[in-house]
Amino acid sequence: MTKKRLLLSILVLLVAIGLGFIIYFSIILAGNYVVDDKKLVMHSSSSLVDEDGNLLTKLFIENRQLVSIQQVPQHVQDAFVAIEDARFYDHQGIDFRAITRALYRDIRAGAKVEGGSTITQQLAKNTFLSHEKTFWRKTKEVLIAMNLEHKYSKSEILEFYLNRIYFGHGAYGIQAASKLYFDKDVSELTIEEGALLAALPKAPNAFSPITYPERSKQRRDVVLSVMERRGYLSPEEAVRLQGKTVSVQRNTVSKKEEYLTYIDMVLDEAEQRYQISNEELLTGGYTIVVPMRTELQESVYEKFQQNEFFPGQDPNVESSIVLMDVETGGVLAVQGGREYVSKGINRVNVKRQPGSVIKPLAIFGPAIETGQYHPYSMLTDELLDYDGYEPRNFTNEYRGEVPMVDALTHSLNAPAVWLFNELGIDRGKTYLEQLGLNTEDNGLALALGGMTEGYTPLEITKAYRALAHQGTYTDHYFIKELYDRNGELLVNIENSEQKVFSEQTAWYLTRMLELVVDEGTGTSGFTSEPLAGKTGTTSFTAVSGGTRDAWFAGYTPKVVGTVWMGHDRTTETSYLQGGSSYPTALFKDILNELPDDLKTDRFEKSIAVNDLEPAIHLEKISDLNASIVFGGRRVLSVKLSWTPAADERVRYHIYEVTNEQGAQKIGFVDGSGEYLVRSINLFRLHEYFVVPYDYLTDREGPASNLSSVSGPFGF
Repeated sequence: MTKKRLLLSILVLLVAIGLGFIIYFSIILAGNYVVDDKKLVMHSSSSLVDEDGNLLTKLFIENRQLVSIQQVPQHVQDAFVAIEDARFYDHQGIDFRAITRALYRDIRAGAKVEGGSTITQQLAKNTFLSHEKTFWRKTKEVLIAMNLEHKYSKSEILEFYLNRIYFGHGAYGIQAASKLYFDKDVSELTIEEGALLAALPKAPNAFSPITYPERSKQRRDVVLSVMERRGYLSPEEAVRLQGKTVSVQRNTVSKKEEYLTYIDMVLDEAEQRYQISNEELLTGGYTIVVPMRTELQESVYEKFQQNEFFPGQDPNVESSIVLMDVETGGVLAVQGGREYVSKGINRVNVKRQPGSVIKPLAIFGPAIETGQYHPYSMLTDELLDYDGYEPRNFTNEYRGEVPMVDALTHSLNAPAVWLFNELGIDRGKTYLEQLGLNTEDNGLALALGGMTEGYTPLEITKAYRALAHQGTYTDHYFIKELYDRNGELLVNIENSEQKVFSEQTAWYLTRMLELVVDEGTGTSGFTSEPLAGKTGTTSFTAVSGGTRDAWFAGYTPKVVGTVWMGHDRTTETSYLQGGSSYPTALFKDILNELPDDLKTDRFEKSIAVNDLEPAIHLEKISDLNASIVFGGRRVLSVKLSWTPAADERVRYHIYEVTNEQGAQKIGFVDGSGEYLVRSINLFRLHEYFVVPYDYLTDREGPASNLSSVSGPFGF
């Protein structure tokens, strides 16, 4: 033996004796060292899935999914034991033989070339200790490892280890690694795949099969060789497996940008409604079932990136949208901004003045509910002063009076405020409160959406859902079901319904809001879907014609939603142009891409309600003719005839003009173009005219031409 080798052997012996004393005292102290078992409870990523169970994305701080050791194939366990701790099943947490061998090789090489830590020690270090390299940290590692061996079985320790270790690219634990690199569950791993994963913990970045496939294969082949040397594989198996290439089926689990708003609102709902903190949801291994429709969510996101849907194609114009299931209240899609940043400004929850979007909710719906008004009730349309408040129509034109349906269709302000004043502000606010729209404002400006704070797009959507769902209000939800990591159901949403409007009122409003889309302020854009809705704008008075907020709230038979557009801060150089036409067109374009099961042909009327009759249009009659004819029993009569309107609902009032009494109504006829004035005096003939009458509004139209009597006697 050379002098150098002799000195080396003596040094190793002395160090080994020192380690023996450390281990001896560690054994004595281990019984008094208490391990905090709570630290063994690992973070586990949560899964966001749709109602069909399809994985949408993972939510995590560390991407980890816990598995039991029974789910890990034996050949995968063997690979880790072979390369990391060959005597794992023989030692009690510390492998003295491995430590001595490693120490000898390190001293001989003059550098650290081999580690002596067992799997149990690695678990102790990664779970309970910092990575500082001190004598006392190593001592604690030994104490904890021995305590773990005393308290847990080998299978439990290996399960803790495999679930905790880092495999690179954000994957913690063997299940997340299996999903990341091979897109399969750990139970499906082959021998060579298990060997590749066992090769990673030593240096996850250096041996990544994604970044360095050749280097990864070399390291995998080393693991297979060690498995053969330890008796886990035959030489033939090892050679055959080493001949296989590294095949990676990468499965990314990063949060998709198009889902960021939805994810944030899931986190908020879990915290506010179920008292589950964001951290707990991200680390607790939950399965969260959501009503999101991915195709709709992705369509919304894509359109928000296109400038053509925004005024002036201005990328600085902001927007938000909510789309909700009419039947359930589940949120189908949501976007909190055009370039939404996670945990940033979520404009779905930002209060803005709603403008005329509020009219059906605060004025017209409550008015119909009183029973004193109906869609064709006539409202005063004049420029009036209410103690200094003077609401004006957008066109600055006033007709004296208009039917309610016209006031809503064309969003006339003067009749809306007049009716709100007639109803009383408190009555209107009562209905708003039942719809979840609370406000401290008490002025008539509330009728036009003028208020201190305003409402959020989410609040407006829930209120309009009541119109779409027979007048009943319900809360929204993002979380339909919530399961813990063991599959136990914790949450199963059951929203209650509150009646706000009668079914008849809701139907009348739906029909009126269809007219808004077909003939009124909501005609911008195109959709093949049946749509009822209302536009809304608020003025920016600092600039002539400037707009602060633009809205469209509407619904189909299956989907209800709201679009808001504007600037986060409106200034004289940063204000909205184009009004509500842009959110209206955007909403319709999104509806055109609804999934097939959310599309419908028309709104279905319940047999319990009366339909809204179409408006009756009264036109002047210009061809009235009065002639003498023989009536029954050869009595002389005057026959009035004219061309009737195509609408048979028009009633005609018959007027007779005399020198003594002037014009007197003497009768009426429905839909016909003839009327017989019986028992006339040939020596005192009169003149006649006809006036069309609308029974819906209880109003007469223009008078016809005045006709004198002509007849066979030449009178």
